[in-house]
Amino acid sequence: MPVSQKSPAPRVLWKGAISFGLVHIPVALYSATTDHGIDFDWLDKRTMDPVGYKRINKKTGKEIEREQIVKGVEYEDGEYVVLSDKEIAAAYPKTTQTIEIETFVPANGIPFVYLERPYYVAPINRGAKVYALLRETLQRSARVGVARVVIQTKQHLAVLVPVGPGLVLNLLRWGADIRPWTDLPLPSEDVKKAGLSERELKMAQQLVEDMSADWDPNEFKDEFKDEILRLIDKKVKAGQTETVTQPEPEEGQASAGRGAKIIDLTELLQRSLRKGGAKPKAAADEDDDDEEEEAPARKPAAKKRKPAAKAAVKSATKTAPKAPTRPRRAA
Repeated sequence: MPVSQKSPAPRVLWKGAISFGLVHIPVALYSATTDHGIDFDWLDKRTMDPVGYKRINKKTGKEIEREQIVKGVEYEDGEYVVLSDKEIAAAYPKTTQTIEIETFVPANGIPFVYLERPYYVAPINRGAKVYALLRETLQRSARVGVARVVIQTKQHLAVLVPVGPGLVLNLLRWGADIRPWTDLPLPSEDVKKAGLSERELKMAQQLVEDMSADWDPNEFKDEFKDEILRLIDKKVKAGQTETVTQPEPEEGQASAGRGAKIIDLTELLQRSLRKGGAKPKAAADEDDDDEEEEAPARKPAAKKRKPAAKAAVKSATKTAPKAPTRPRRAA
């Protein structure tokens, strides 16, 4: 095939530690998803040169220099507040390398609409035993850990979920990002007010049962991608291709990794229970592995923990929509 279908070997995105009570578990984060979509590059049809984005003034249509660009947030129609790079940098959360668990909630307590992006979590260094302990404890207690983590200077709410032999860290949407149902023209939850009869409900239920099967992701294919790949393959065999010279990519610099100290597990658990789950003060050690790409972190210690929000739904492992209004940014 002209486009490779082989998934790349999993790469460590960052290294850090899971923290709860006085316990630190050194872990590495791996992407749990891979993109098999088709990327369309822009080309100049006259020369077959790559076409990239330019800094264009939308009013004049002219390109402007980078140093003439400032960042603004529209707070009213046509009214902006301009922020300097220094002001924006000062607002970023402080970077550490900890997935800091703040509370444990029932495994079915987080509605799937909050789930955004999954990552696999695997132990590193000498963290295997403590990792296994957390995984088994969560499975037996039917709980998941709600945590905060900073990835690429952005703070995320996340949930740590035991799945089979491992742990999955699923980034969550903030509550303010979820739209309420109230603005939607939904039918009444009352069956009679919705105009449904028992006969209709029984027939619908029978149809669902007839169409039911165990979940098998291999049964579902991206038909658009497959059709595009067939078209590409056909054009390659017919010699209908163009040579495109790509510019030299700039080399990125990998940041240094970090590990975590491992102290006697039993002692840490006992101390954590005596302190009522107080947050640890120990900092993570340096790690020489430079394979990571993102630098996660934890927020500064909160003065008081907030109880977990009560929400009931089915699974803590699926992803779903996005949500509400955010301030618009200046072009």
